[in-house]
Amino acid sequence: MRKLEPLTLERSTVIFFPLHWTVVHPIDEKSPLFGATSESLREAQAEFLILVTGTDETFSETVHSRSSYLADEVVVSARFRDMFVESPDGRPRVDMRRFHEVEKA
Repeated sequence: MRKLEPLTLERSTVIFFPLHWTVVHPIDEKSPLFGATSESLREAQAEFLILVTGTDETFSETVHSRSSYLADEVVVSARFRDMFVESPDGRPRVDMRRFHEVEKA
C-alpha cells in the first residue's frame, strides 16, 4: 500500500528560473519527516517522488520532469553546497562541479 504525503515547499512557484534552484521542504514540527532518521526511512521503505512542471518559453510548451529517490539515496542532516562562488575578479559565477556535493547541516 502506498501512502502519498504532499510536502510543503519553501517556494511553491518560481516566476523566473535562476541559474540553479533547489527544491526545499523545511523539516519542522509540521513536517511528516520531522524526527526521521536514515534507519527509519529504510525501515519504512520510503521513496520520494519529485514532480516538477514548467513552461519552455521558446516553444510555449509545458515541460514535466519526474524523479524518484529511495531511502538509501537520501542524505539526512545535510544540504546541497552553494554553487555560487566568487571569481578572482570578484564577480559571482556558478561552479557546476558542486552540483552533487552536499554538506552536513
